[in-house]
Amino acid sequence: MTTNTITLRETLLAGTEEIIGRSVSRNEKLFAICELLQDTVPSFDWVGFYFVADDTEDELVLGPFVGEATDHTRIPFGKGICGQVALSHETFVAQDVAREENYIACSIHVKSEIVVPIMIGDEFVAQLDIDSNTIDAFTDEHQEVLEEICDMLSDEF
Repeated sequence: MTTNTITLRETLLAGTEEIIGRSVSRNEKLFAICELLQDTVPSFDWVGFYFVADDTEDELVLGPFVGEATDHTRIPFGKGICGQVALSHETFVAQDVAREENYIACSIHVKSEIVVPIMIGDEFVAQLDIDSNTIDAFTDEHQEVLEEICDMLSDEF
């Protein structure tokens, strides 16, 4: 690993830990984490969370986010990359969304996407969704640190 990767990892994990420790609502914490991720990683153009909807067990509802507004405030499980992750409970990285059959276009500018599930034990409760306007925007190190952040966040649900 390069020094920059270690510094990025340490910055994101320490920042997340500090945010989680704040005496504010869960949504305020999640919004602050969205800001941290977008401000720290230049290629993260849209960062947000989707939760399992309270009124149904097979649909996602948009939570805190930073970036352009989206029409996708509710996504059925199985539809698009977010809906796919809701079923698989596995991180999905699309380095070029144009090559994904199940991709739901949120913006003509989005070129790549990563979606990381948030689990409590075996139960899927939410996910972190990040879009980039750059093809091949996500590294293995990005995926690893985002998965760690989502593990840290499972206690907030």
